[in-house]
Amino acid sequence: MTMTANPSTVVDPGGYSVRRTISIAAPLERVWAAITQAEHIARWFPQRAELEPVAVGAGGVLHFDGYDDLPIAVEELDEPRMIAYRWSNSVGESADPARVDPAHSTVFRFTLQPFDGGTQLTVVETGFDTLADPAASMEDHRSGWDSELDELVAYLEGGS
Repeated sequence: MTMTANPSTVVDPGGYSVRRTISIAAPLERVWAAITQAEHIARWFPQRAELEPVAVGAGGVLHFDGYDDLPIAVEELDEPRMIAYRWSNSVGESADPARVDPAHSTVFRFTLQPFDGGTQLTVVETGFDTLADPAASMEDHRSGWDSELDELVAYLEGGS
């Protein structure tokens, strides 16, 4: 099966943000589950995910091999069209979801739009100006979103 080809993530250095819009040949409900349910998130994003039931203020932890655990919290929710997560990006940050530090974190917002044959997903991550090295962090996250969202497409379209 051929996976949908998508454009790369774009950095907006003046806006301290990164953005990527992709198309996925899967219904909105499946894409929503893949970005909001721990058992699905762990199939394409971190190696493990722990999340409370989806609601504004709900927390969790993402476990990436080789990195510190990252606390995460739901900032905004418009089910099933938009969810925004705040996550700490500081090395050594506590993995306690209640300790996501707005002064040293970014927010990534997933917006979903159905289209004939699938779902368009846009991720916009903002707040890099709160980090120690915004330019390096934006570049790191640009390449990260390229990789991770390609894995999401493969997971949803390939059934892996």
